[in-house]
Amino acid sequence: MATAEKQPVDTDQRPSSWLALVSVIARKKFTLLVRYPLNTATRFLTLVALFGIIFFGGRAAVGPSLTDSLGGIIVGMFIWTLAMVAYSGLSWNVTREAQWGTLERLFISPHGFGTVMLTKMLVNVVFSLLWGLSLLVVMMAVSGKWLAVDPLTVLPLGVLTLASIGGIGLTFAGLALLYKRIENLFQLVQWGFIGLIAAPAGTYPALKLLPVSHGSYLLRRAMNDGLRLWEFAPAELGLLVATSSLYFAVGYYTLRRAHQRARRQGLMGQY
Repeated sequence: MATAEKQPVDTDQRPSSWLALVSVIARKKFTLLVRYPLNTATRFLTLVALFGIIFFGGRAAVGPSLTDSLGGIIVGMFIWTLAMVAYSGLSWNVTREAQWGTLERLFISPHGFGTVMLTKMLVNVVFSLLWGLSLLVVMMAVSGKWLAVDPLTVLPLGVLTLASIGGIGLTFAGLALLYKRIENLFQLVQWGFIGLIAAPAGTYPALKLLPVSHGSYLLRRAMNDGLRLWEFAPAELGLLVATSSLYFAVGYYTLRRAHQRARRQGLMGQY
């Protein structure tokens, strides 16, 4: 009896294959930003205008006393920008893929739908950091208030803060799979982030358990007071890692369950 030929090993899950997936998703996102420059510029200028209204309007209303809270305003706007790009990017992506009729392609990827969505979230985090840092420089230049931006501190804290936001984004991506049109709910949650970012977590420790709140508190201390990452108490950093990991895990689990339900109900190709 002839010996059966040895089947080729599936290499779709090799690191090089995943890096190719990252490259494709990043190029697609960058292409959309460049192909529609007016939309991209308007989005950025809207955030700059919002800060200008807060800064110049507040200075006209309360005068020099605004300086005392200016650092907190800049950091808050910075974190809110990160939250908007990281959160809405993933949720809106599912909705647009369904509108374009390309959502089904994500499910037949050899990497699996979960890996594709996590990769999209990773790319969104990188773009949100670039977007937020660009806005941060503009805000500091406009206001004349220059904060301490130590990359070794701001980037790890920013990524951990975005992990909890990513969990919320994964949850709403799952809801978009099932209910398709949830744009109004997206917008409500976006404004809800303002309350989480501004929450006085330093005064009321229980608020540190909420998503975004603890990371926002630590970023304000780092950028306003010039604290370095290693100067924070280990318990503070451990709590941030724990809460961010929890919200991320819950979001991913919700997405997986929504994915399974959408497949059972035949909702993948519908919009």
